[in-house]
Amino acid sequence: MANVKLFDQTGKETGEVVLNDAVFGIEPNESVVFDVVISQRASLRQGTHAVKNRSAVSGGGRKPWRQKGTGRARQGSIRSPQWRGGGVVFGPTPRSYAYKFPQKVRRLALKSVYSQKVADNKFVAVEALSFEAPKTAEFVKVLSALAIDSKVLVILDEGNKNAELSARNVKNVKVATATTASVLDIVNSDKVLVVKDAISTIEEVLA
Repeated sequence: MANVKLFDQTGKETGEVVLNDAVFGIEPNESVVFDVVISQRASLRQGTHAVKNRSAVSGGGRKPWRQKGTGRARQGSIRSPQWRGGGVVFGPTPRSYAYKFPQKVRRLALKSVYSQKVADNKFVAVEALSFEAPKTAEFVKVLSALAIDSKVLVILDEGNKNAELSARNVKNVKVATATTASVLDIVNSDKVLVVKDAISTIEEVLA
């Protein structure tokens, strides 16, 4: 079992947390992590690109000239693709780029990135993040006390609204819960700050 130091929100060390090796101590599967990150990045694409085909552009309601006898090539509409101002052939249309992997693959990717953070000593455990009211300045003090000055993913326990609102406007801070933290979020962060209750939830979901 891997152990990580446990801190309170003032930065004082209060003990250790024993992590489940089935979640936080596996050999990271880089190939699976890569595939899942690509899929999650693809799902962020809006896919709102569009062009007008020959049925969408205006005009062209009548045949420009008769079929025979003019010496020119036959034409049916001035909005055919070969005409200036005509429709676009095979252009992009609105679509979703999202695709998913099986649940076992997604879980393996999550366990891989969590294990990598623990191995790199970039996994910080804190007893709790408790605020009487949403205060950004108070959350900044917590990060300073824990010596976190880079991009960090904060994983909170469910329903901790004051902490979530306090962290929302802090630069380089992303907030998630144990059930919403994604592989992409974890990979994009330099450190992961996790409250003790959230660690238990992560182990319940992924073990």
